[in-house]
Amino acid sequence: MSTPDPAFVPPALHTTRPDLQGTFGMTASTHWLATATAQSVLERGGNAFDAAVAGAFVLHVVEPHLNGPGGDLTAVFATADDPSPVVLVGQGPAPAGATPEHFRAEGLDLVPGAGALAAAVPGAVDAWLLLLRDHGTWELADVLAPAIGYARDGHPVSAGVVRTIEAVADLFRQHWPTSAERWLPGGAAPRTGDVVRNEALASVLDRLVAAGGAPGADAVTDGARARRIDAARREWAEGFVATAVDAFVRRPHRHSSGTDHAGVIRAADMAAFRASTEPATTAEFRGHTIAKTGPWGQGPALLQVLRMLEPLPDERLDPSTELGAHTIVEALKLALADRDAYYGDGSVPLDVLLADATVAERRALIGDTASAEFRPGHVPGVDPVLPPLRTSHDATGAAGVGEPTVPGARVTSPDETAAEVPVEDRGEPFVAPDGDTRGDTCHIDVVDRWGNMVSATPSGGWLQSSPTIPELGFCLGTRLQMTWLEEGTASTLRPGERPRTTLTPTLVLRDGVPVAALGSPGGDQQDQWQLLFLLRWIVGGYTPQQAIDAPALHTTSFPGSFWPRTWEPAGLVVEDRLGDEVIAGLEARGHVVRRAGDWSLGRLCCVTRDPETGVLGAAANSRGAQGYAAGR
Repeated sequence: MSTPDPAFVPPALHTTRPDLQGTFGMTASTHWLATATAQSVLERGGNAFDAAVAGAFVLHVVEPHLNGPGGDLTAVFATADDPSPVVLVGQGPAPAGATPEHFRAEGLDLVPGAGALAAAVPGAVDAWLLLLRDHGTWELADVLAPAIGYARDGHPVSAGVVRTIEAVADLFRQHWPTSAERWLPGGAAPRTGDVVRNEALASVLDRLVAAGGAPGADAVTDGARARRIDAARREWAEGFVATAVDAFVRRPHRHSSGTDHAGVIRAADMAAFRASTEPATTAEFRGHTIAKTGPWGQGPALLQVLRMLEPLPDERLDPSTELGAHTIVEALKLALADRDAYYGDGSVPLDVLLADATVAERRALIGDTASAEFRPGHVPGVDPVLPPLRTSHDATGAAGVGEPTVPGARVTSPDETAAEVPVEDRGEPFVAPDGDTRGDTCHIDVVDRWGNMVSATPSGGWLQSSPTIPELGFCLGTRLQMTWLEEGTASTLRPGERPRTTLTPTLVLRDGVPVAALGSPGGDQQDQWQLLFLLRWIVGGYTPQQAIDAPALHTTSFPGSFWPRTWEPAGLVVEDRLGDEVIAGLEARGHVVRRAGDWSLGRLCCVTRDPETGVLGAAANSRGAQGYAAGR
């Protein structure tokens, strides 16, 4: 059992979900059907990778407003044979035709937040198949069977899916008829609990399985199994899927800019992409190794924050106190400024940003009052081109422009002049009527009895991102919105390069052995909410479920990764449960606080393993009433 740190506010004795414990296997995800599917694979002899892939394809079906086959993913995993953390790279690059010049010729100064012009090459499906091939044990047909079943035979649709469809129903009716046909049966959104089906998607998955052929006498050999999976990968990248995508996106359609454009992704772009793996980027914190993606994702920003916070007294690391929340938020601002100044799919001076001297310089900037400045660090020999800093963006014809992202959040300034301004995430994404989405994504974690562990964050290709491709039953993602059209920034749009993704799963090791896998949806907030978990679990002595349940917060004082790319100087979003006294103290320090309700921020889940005892654990978020953990 964990021992609470007396320097922290004591954790709540009652938790919304139990801290699961067992020795066989554990799964946690953002939807109960994905969790149950993955756990069922473990029960039938599959390993953590078989289970994660099966659960992930179910997430494509049951959380289509949060991810889809046309999207992307990143994962961090370790095997029982090799505990070294590895990153699964399922983030596709910008197509060859996606140039700043093309976007400007289309009259755009930002990559839109909805519409196929913003699509990167889909990476999720190929990445999952790569993981299955190299580290799973099951046949592709068996792994995909649950997703095919839910797509063809139907599943009860969740309230979050219904809310999303209702939010964009007029867009579908007026501009995206193929999406209206798919998601507005009979002209209206389904009701929560209605059984919905997606025969087109089921057929796509069937065809991927068929591409590899049925297992023959060589079914038990690893080489034959791998060849069947590779055949499915080729069919995805070079066959009917790529052909359908190419043909469909050539037709102009409405984007979140309020204007119509054709997409630029082509079959050749899909054929050129294959998912890959690479070593994780790591840093030490209080006796633990934290493993993240490289700086082509935002993950190393979490490492920068942890390095800044590590030597500080424990009382400055508690997110539930005024001093702790202030210190954490100020460190986050510094790391996120470095992210926006330096991170991208190119040469990133991460060794300098994580170096002792740089971390000490950055830590010294944490003062007693809230900073409203954008303060990236200095790297010798590098003069970064900074992204535009805008508090609003005008785009004629677009709904919801410049809005933060949790409907119903409340400004706590004395005059209350901006009451009821939406801010970030209530456990489901905020979706504007034009399809602009923030706070998206889903997550799955699995650990098995052998010690295999994986943390994965699939996203993109959600039903409101661009029009449904009828033959496929899904649409493309909009990850290119995380690039800039201005020249020279670290994340300027460049054909063939990956957009700097917000997807950022986490693996935690102790003495070189994995002990936890965790993650959360939430765009720019993913690492912010995971930071709170890590501080409360590693330093505060909270159990995983206590850490997930505890009051959450995040800063918005940086340029958002999602269209329209605005920022809120000194902005801070909090759950009301943080308490009036703490919130008032933060305001007195200069934070521009927005209240987001009692249970609103974050959708964390995690699995754990104690290497000494073999005891496994799992915990899941109750916000949004959808995440679930299971195991034994």
